[in-house]
Formats: sequence, C-alpha cells, structure tokens
Amino acid sequence: MITNQTVRPYIIVIDDDQVMRLSCLKILKKEGYEVATFVDGVEGLENIYQRKPDLVVVDLKMPRLSGMEVISRVHAIDPDICIVVITGYATIGTAVDAMKNGAYDFLPKPFTPDELRLIVRRGLERRMFAKKTAELKKEKQQMQRRFVTFVSHQLQSPLAAVKQYLEVLNFLPDTPDKQAVQKEWIDRSLARISELLELISDWLTISKIESGQLTECTGDANLVKIFNDLKTTFQPECDKKNIFLNISIPEHLPPVPAREDCLRVLFNNLIHNSIKYNKTGGSVQVQAEEKENSIEVLVKDSGIGIPDDKIDLIFEDFYRVKSENTKKIPGTGLGLPICKKIVEELGGAIEVDSKLNVGTAFRINLPKGRGEKGA
Repeated sequence: MITNQTVRPYIIVIDDDQVMRLSCLKILKKEGYEVATFVDGVEGLENIYQRKPDLVVVDLKMPRLSGMEVISRVHAIDPDICIVVITGYATIGTAVDAMKNGAYDFLPKPFTPDELRLIVRRGLERRMFAKKTAELKKEKQQMQRRFVTFVSHQLQSPLAAVKQYLEVLNFLPDTPDKQAVQKEWIDRSLARISELLELISDWLTISKIESGQLTECTGDANLVKIFNDLKTTFQPECDKKNIFLNISIPEHLPPVPAREDCLRVLFNNLIHNSIKYNKTGGSVQVQAEEKENSIEVLVKDSGIGIPDDKIDLIFEDFYRVKSENTKKIPGTGLGLPICKKIVEELGGAIEVDSKLNVGTAFRINLPKGRGEKGA
C-alpha cells in the first residue's frame, strides 16, 4: 500500500461498464493510488493528453473508440505508460493483438480484487523501472556531452600551450641569455600544468558530487572545526595580500548532516574566491548563525564584485566573469558550480548578493544535524 509520504502513482480506468469502473476505483483507491475513471476512450485520451498517467486500465469493447485504438494512441503519446487490458471477450488472439499494440498485460473478466492489485503493482514496478532507466540514459548523455566540452574546450588550450612552450625550448639557439629564456618558458609551462591539474581536480570533484560519493551523508560535520582549520590554511595568503580575514563562528554551533570533506570543499572554494578576487587591504568576513531548522553561513568580501547581468551565470560550469580586473586571475570556472551542486545535494540553498567594486556576499543555508553541538 502507498504511504502518505510517497508520491502516489496516477491510474486511469477506461470502461463503459459503470459497475466495473466503480469496482476498479474502489479497489485501487484503497491501495493508496490516485485514480480517475472514464466511460470511453475519447474521454480517457483527453485526460491522458493533459496529464500522463503511470498506468491505464482499459476495456477492449467500448463505444466511440475501441480499446485497441486507445492502446495504440496511448503508446504513441508515451510508450512507457503501462497499459493493462480487461475484457469479457478474452481469447488468445485478442491478448496477442493487445500486446502487439503496446499493452503490458491482459486480465480477463471476471477477476478478483487480488488479481487486479497484483497486475497493477507489477505494471507500476515496470513503469518506475522504465522511468528510472530513461533518467539514467539522459544523465549519461548529458555527462558525455559535458565531458566532450571539457576535453575539447578546457583541456585542449592549455595542453596546446604547453606543447608550444616545449617546442620553443627545443629550438632555442645558443645565446648568452639562453638559460634565462629557458627558465621563463619552463615557468610558463609549469603554470599551465598547474592550471590543468586544478581543472582536472575540480572536474573530478563535480563527478563525485553528481555520483553521490562526496555528498552521501556519513554522519554529522563540525563546522567550528572546519572553519578553524580553514582560517589556519588561508591566513598566510591573506597576510601576503594584506587582507583582513575574520571568521566568527559560535563555539556551540550545531553540526550539519554531511561529510566533513564535502563541507571543506564548499567553504574552501568560497573563501578562496573571496581572497582571490579581493583588493589589497581588503577584508573577508565569515559568519555563522543557528536558525530554527538550519545553519546560515555568510561569506562576505570587499572585492571587485560581480556585474548585475552576470550574477545568474556564475554557477554555470566553466563560466568566468571577463573584465580588466579578472583577466590576469587564474581559475577553472568550476569553483562556484561545485559550491552550488554541494549545497543543493545537501538539501540547502545558496544566495549571492554583489555590487561592482564594493564586494560580494554568499549566504548558505544548510540543514541542522541531530548530534552534539560543536566544541
């Protein structure tokens, strides 16, 4: 039986026999399904065009439109809709014809409530399997397209640059400054290789998120510890750029139901961006607050900001804001997409507010855990 917490399968019954319609309605509604009944195929098809059902129970002998015609039209609308044929004129021939037209199974009248329940349950299992298979196929196609984009647009350029640098090194003439020139081209090659490694690392992170490897909850994560570690990590970089880093996290902040390494990736990316796109002498503020059902984290900087017309684009894969302020700043264009994917996989939300040349603030809401509060 379907519980209230489950999305109820939608079933329609098409039969000109009122007693049969009402019997099917009573049996199936008692199982928790959402059920609608129709007196003939014309009315039933009108409903199917408006809202695709998970399963159709249809009689073969009906006025206006035969059951066989209904089967053909339903199959044309969506071949994965499960169709169960019921009829008092059951023969081997009609059953075979119904199957050829796209029916899942055949139930001769009269039948018992248990027989109807069993065939409907099996039909819905088949429908759910078909939907899941279609979703997986679509996801696979999307991943293949993204991988082709990743290789052709993101890997090709830096690899070609490294190849060019090495070719230059190979043909350098013997001159007094040869060693200095060699060092310059080697440094360029190393920089591009570092970009490649960062790009591949980010891509692998996205793959782990989408496969559930990184976001699968294995316990409660202590945000206090995570942010203390991140402050230690980023303080030297902030000192170098004369950026004031203030991380203010309540000591007794409740935990978050998530993997610790997952949250480290999330907040590492946000703080790293706030430093990277900041100004010398700027500031980065990180605050956390316990709400009724969530933990709200604010990461705010006094950096270069994001143009209004670009804010909706920053969470797209490989997108980077192009301006005079950003053209010399390295990056993969995957940091913020990773953040958004992590937050959404954890059942949270991320918002951004930015003003050009003033700064950017990211507000993240994550569900609270049930464990002990942070120490």
